[in-house]
Amino acid sequence: MDGSDKAGRGESGALAEVPDGETLGASDAVKAYLGDAYDGVARYAELLLDQGELRGLIGPREVPRIWERHILNSAAVVPYLPESGSLIDIGSGAGLPGVVIAVMRPQLEVILVEPMERRTTWLNEVVSSLGLTNVQVNRGRAEEYHGAFEVDVVTSRAVAALSKLVRMSMPLVRVGGEMVILKGRNVAQEVEPARKLLRKYGVGDPEILEGSTVEGAESTTIVRVRRGK
Repeated sequence: MDGSDKAGRGESGALAEVPDGETLGASDAVKAYLGDAYDGVARYAELLLDQGELRGLIGPREVPRIWERHILNSAAVVPYLPESGSLIDIGSGAGLPGVVIAVMRPQLEVILVEPMERRTTWLNEVVSSLGLTNVQVNRGRAEEYHGAFEVDVVTSRAVAALSKLVRMSMPLVRVGGEMVILKGRNVAQEVEPARKLLRKYGVGDPEILEGSTVEGAESTTIVRVRRGK
């Protein structure tokens, strides 16, 4: 996601200023959007603000914009996910979007898959700190779990091109389940190179959707495909 712009357009078309960091996170709009999940998500944001840069999870320029660029960007995928069932977040990294999803969807069983040990250490600490009983952290690459289990949804954020994501993700999706991923605005250009792989799993044209949260915060692009075979 290109998060260089700090303003978004309101209903009138005029630019609406977006506060950075804690100001945005403490806004009434964000509290209303997150509802009962706000306290847990806010605690996760605090952990990222406190330790994210130190532990190499986010860059120094990302710290002031954790809420818009990372937390809300991750939250934008949640309306496209089921209330319950099972989900894998591949390449979870700092826990984006997997931890945000787990807090907002407490009835959803969430598996965070991440190959780097220092990141899985962080993820386990976050899960413990937030008391997330619906989360499991697995160290490894997505491909290592092909054939081990299947879930209702596989998600990811800024991990790879669509063709590579299909190879990594679709073997983990049960027939009738979905891959729902956060991608950049130019994802439509990635569809054709992925077409052959998509057909292998009985997928037609992917849905390219807009993920938005609060007014003024930049929206993101979401790709959703359903496995047919």
